This record gives sequence, structure tokens and C-alpha cells, in this order.
Amino acid sequence: MLQKMQRLAKAKVQHLWLLMEPFKWRFGYFFLFVFFLWIKDFHVQFQFETGNRFSISEIPNRVGGFLGEKEVISQKGNSSHLNFDIPVKPNSQQFIYIERFSDVARSEMEQFGIPASITLAQGLLESSAGKSPLAKEANNHFGIKCFSKKCKKGHCKNFSDDHHKDFFRTYPSAWESFRAHSLFLQKGRYKHLLTLGKTDYKNWAVGLKQAGYATDPHYAKKLIRLIESLELSKYDV
Repeated sequence: MLQKMQRLAKAKVQHLWLLMEPFKWRFGYFFLFVFFLWIKDFHVQFQFETGNRFSISEIPNRVGGFLGEKEVISQKGNSSHLNFDIPVKPNSQQFIYIERFSDVARSEMEQFGIPASITLAQGLLESSAGKSPLAKEANNHFGIKCFSKKCKKGHCKNFSDDHHKDFFRTYPSAWESFRAHSLFLQKGRYKHLLTLGKTDYKNWAVGLKQAGYATDPHYAKKLIRLIESLELSKYDV
């Protein structure tokens, strides 16, 4: 009886194998494809973990490796080759925003060491030049979130971002949002950026992205594009 069941099972396996015969080559291509993806991912991961240097123009889909003593982005030349959802030609709303907040950004730079160009570019990007609901309703120009578990009334407000339960700080005025931004960058994972020069906006942009300020993989490039298209670096001197 046992032998009969074994022969029956063997026959079914052989029958199934014959049925799969026309599809064998497809399985082969599938496994080759998976292997190729694994090799590619391993190669990229190896490059980043070994601290190889990359310039922004060399990696079109992600910014640099890990910021630190091993990596420095050259300040020579511009970044006109970058192509993202930042308008190629500056618009009037951006100029209005810059005119309104450039003095505030320079004042924060003098007191806290953050390049005015970076502050302005982040404000422009995070608040859509002051037109985002977060900027209008909460005076939050830098997307600063609230992580407090004991919030008083008016301390924060729910806005859609990475998660439907994200809460963002609210401020009585736009100026207080700029000051909160300056204080936010004075500590923790951003503190090392203060060792960069006030005119080194490229490494500031890369450093903010790599320290986790935003989840957008092109965040640094967008900041640089804004600074160069709007000539914001003139506020750093």
C-alpha cells in the first residue's frame, strides 16, 4: 500500500513537472532579474557604507553619502542641471516672501550661525512661499512637528504629511517660527552643521537632508536650486 502511494505521488510530481515545462524559461528569467536587483542594491549599499565621495551631479537620484569629514561638496560652479518641481523662473510670490523675511533670516544668521540663504530656501520650500495651509493657519514656515505628549490648547495642530496623525507646532507669528527654526538647528543631529561656513550653503543643504530634516530624497537639491535661481547667497555676506 505504501509503495503504491509513493508511485502515485511520484507520478503526480512528474505530471506537474511536464505541465510546467513551457514555463521553465520564465522562472529562469525571473530568478536572474531578482539576482540582478540584489547585486545592484548591494553595490549601492557598499559604496555608501565605504564612504566613497560623490558630488551632487554624479548621483541624480539621491544626495551624497554620509556628511562628515570624509565628504565635502565643491562650492564652485552652479547647479543649473538640477531639474525638480522648483520653478525654472522665479515667480512674484517668491520675491514677496524673500523681501518680507530676508532681514529676519539675516538677523537669525548673525545670532545663530545658520546661513540666511538656507533659512530662506527652507522657508520658501516648506511653506510654498508662505501659501501653504501650515504657514497660513499655524504660522509654521519650516514644517516643525510637535512630539510633546502634554500639549496645551493652541500648541500644535494636525496636518497631513507622512502620516495622518502628524501634528505640527503652531506659532503666534511668522517671526516666532523663524526663531523656533534657528533654535531647532542648534542641538542634536543638526549641531555639527554649525561648524560649516555661513557661505557653504551646499553642504548645509546636504547636511540637513542627511540629518533627517525631510524625507524627500531630493530635498538638498531643491534647496540648492532655490538658492541659486533666486540668488539667495547674497544674503549670506
